[in-house]
This record gives sequence, C-alpha cells and structure tokens, in this order.
Amino acid sequence: MNLEVLFVGTGGSAPTARRGLPATLVRRGGEDVLIDCGEGTQRQMMRSSGLVELDLVLLTHLHADHWLGLPGLLKTFDLRDRTAPLTIAGPVGTTAAIEGLHRLAGGVRYPLEVLDLEPGDELRRDGWTAETIGVQHRTTAIGWTLAEDDRPGRFDVEAARALGIGVDDPREFGRLQAGETIRDVRPEQVTGEKRFGRRLVFSGDTKPCDAVRRAAWRCDLLVHEATFLTEHEARARKTGHSTAAQAATLAAEAEVGLLALTHLSARHRPTDALAEARAVFEHTVLPRDFDVVEVPFPERGDPVLLPGAGRPPRGTTPATGGPDRSGATSLDDPEDDADDAASLPSAR
Repeated sequence: MNLEVLFVGTGGSAPTARRGLPATLVRRGGEDVLIDCGEGTQRQMMRSSGLVELDLVLLTHLHADHWLGLPGLLKTFDLRDRTAPLTIAGPVGTTAAIEGLHRLAGGVRYPLEVLDLEPGDELRRDGWTAETIGVQHRTTAIGWTLAEDDRPGRFDVEAARALGIGVDDPREFGRLQAGETIRDVRPEQVTGEKRFGRRLVFSGDTKPCDAVRRAAWRCDLLVHEATFLTEHEARARKTGHSTAAQAATLAAEAEVGLLALTHLSARHRPTDALAEARAVFEHTVLPRDFDVVEVPFPERGDPVLLPGAGRPPRGTTPATGGPDRSGATSLDDPEDDADDAASLPSAR
C-alpha cells in the first residue's frame, strides 16, 4: 500500500511567493489526511493534488497560520454537495473554534465531527492510528504520530505444504494466515517475525521536547518545524520554536529514518537551514511546496524526497489532467533556490 506525504505549504507564519502556510497531506491507499490547514490551503491543493475529498483533518494548534484555511475548504466541500462525513481533530479549543466559524460563515450539510483531544489521545482508523503528542509552544498545542498496524510475518507456503497444509484444500492457507490452528499446525510455525508498520511523526510548532523525541524513536519520517537558524536561538526559545540544528539533533537522537524540515521563517535562506541541519544529521531534507516524500515499507527501501512530485505535468491542470487554458504561467521552477521572500516578519 502506498504511503506518501505531500507538502502543501511549508512556510512560517506569513506566506511568501514560494511557500504557502502550513499544510501537509498524507495519502495512504485511498485515505487522505490533512495536517494543519493554513490560509490558502485549498488553492495550494488545487495547484497540486487537486481538491481531494479529505477523510480527516488534524490540527496541531489554533494559531491563525495553522487553521484559517478551514472556513473556505469546508464551504467548498459543501458547494460540491459533499455527503461523506469529515472529522476534524485538534487540541482543546478546536470545537469552540469550529463553532465560531459556523456562526460567521454558516454550517455545512455533510456530517462533520469535531474533536478536542489531549496529549496521548488516539483516533483509531482502518489499519492505522493517529495519536497526539504533548509539545511545547506558546499556546495549547499537540503533535501527531500516524502509525500503521504491525503486519504479520511472511507466510512460508512451502513450509506449510510440508506440514500437510493445503494439499486437499487450498483455503487452509488463508485460515492459517488468519490465525487458525489446523491439524496441530500453528500459524507461528509457518510465518516469520511480525513486521512493524510505518510510522510518521509531525511536531507542529514546538521547542525541542522529550515528548517528540520519544514519539519519533526510529520512526520512518519525522516532519519537524525549523523556524530559525542557530543565530536566532534565543528568539526561538522565547517564541516556542526550534532551530534547524535543534530539530536535527532531536532526529539524530531518535534515530529517525528521514527528517523533513518545515515552517521556515522567511528571514532565512532555505539552503542555510538545510546546511545547518545536515551538519548534525545527514538524513535531512527541506521540502518546498508540492514536494513529496514517499515512504515505502522498510523492506523495500528508505523514505525518499521526490522534488516537485506533487505538481501536475506542465500545461495540465491537477483536477482533469487536461490542457491548462487559464493563461497562467507555469508553476515556480523547483530548481530555483532563491530566497523565499526576504525581510518578511518572523514566524510565531
């Protein structure tokens, strides 16, 4: 089953010409999960994945740059006559915030569930679990762990046949794989050790903290904020943020598979932030908007950054794949490594 992370918006508290406000789309099989929804997220999605029918929205906190894209998104779903239910989960205060939106912009006709969660709470989904992490920011905030269920070990067909399984009835293979003992042959006799599911960790906005370090232990992908460089470490501490080097140190200590840095302040060059982090932890990337990290099963390789993979082919639109007749120019060149905007105010 495919598992990929599309970086919809990778900037800090203010958007720039090249980086939108925080939003990350996790796609697993046919399920789509959005983590944070900064202003302009639906526009960013239209430029990349298309406006997919989200199954779940997970918020990290209620600072404006992380959730003010929701009003437009929810209303657009309503205009499209959505009927599928949608769940929004976030820290304490999320329910009140969404109720406030309804008073201002009106409700929606599709089933909408809103949940206030505490650190350590879980949302059980089909084949995976979302768990909240208690982080340290200037407001009530959480991070998220998305963890797949462990997979059974590989089934050894030849070993099962040698024990008389499936000789007369091939359905016995499935029964044995499902955990049934057949004629004194136990499942563990013909299966290898269980295989761990893939695990993604999203820090949200936070100072470096032990809760994220524990949650990220040997995870496949850690998406961690890196608002500042070390030269502004005092400001990072004051505002409840991390430097690129601090995020990399945490990733190294947690032995993660790949570190992806996001929420970069426009005052810093992305290349400087990436260099600072890689000096501490080599397996670091700093995605641009519309980059994708593909996370294969461990036995099939390591997570890999695919630059620009979330962009539609040039001259086409993401919704239809047909020719783009809007007259707009092509999207930002992914090879352009210029400053993101220069001199915009710092992130929160």
